Amino acid sequence: MARIEIDSLLNVAPSATMSFLNPPLKTLMSLRHFSRYLRPVQCLVALLWCLPGGVQAAESWTGWVSWVMDGDTVLLVREGQHEPVKLRIQGIDAPESCQPGGSASRDALIGLALRKSVQVEDQGQDSYGRQIGRLSVNGVDLGAEMVRSGMAWAYKFRTGKGPYAGLQRQAQQQKTGLFGDTETAMSPPIFRKFHGTCHGF
Repeated sequence: MARIEIDSLLNVAPSATMSFLNPPLKTLMSLRHFSRYLRPVQCLVALLWCLPGGVQAAESWTGWVSWVMDGDTVLLVREGQHEPVKLRIQGIDAPESCQPGGSASRDALIGLALRKSVQVEDQGQDSYGRQIGRLSVNGVDLGAEMVRSGMAWAYKFRTGKGPYAGLQRQAQQQKTGLFGDTETAMSPPIFRKFHGTCHGF
């Protein structure tokens, strides 16, 4: 008698038994649908954290330019500190100091930044281990100004042409600054390829 009652119970309500043991089918389908979109997001977040600096926001601070080394690199003293920091301006590439146009480029940056208070948008280090950042004086972007005046090239990032590519095209079309002379119009990467850096001069 007990055997018959158990068998009849299992045969009469199999769906009820399954619904008691397992989550509703609709919920499982929703979870699978959600996970299909969640996985690419997880991969993207992991990729961003693997990049240099992760996804941390750029640090901004104020400094005083004590020396201009060339058309894209300065020494500056951070506010409240005493030791100078060597910083390369992000997004530009100036002529080597021994390259034709190198002195003119340095003089242009001296006029813009030397012994002035600057706002620094610190971008950490580049792939060569150099400290990089954007500099501005009273809201004027010094990197953009150097390229606009034809005194530096827009630095071409591995993932694109950099933020000042349009300004460089404009300066080249108008033959502004270094782009007005065929001798000084050689880009720094090409110069370094044939002549090396200026350390040996």
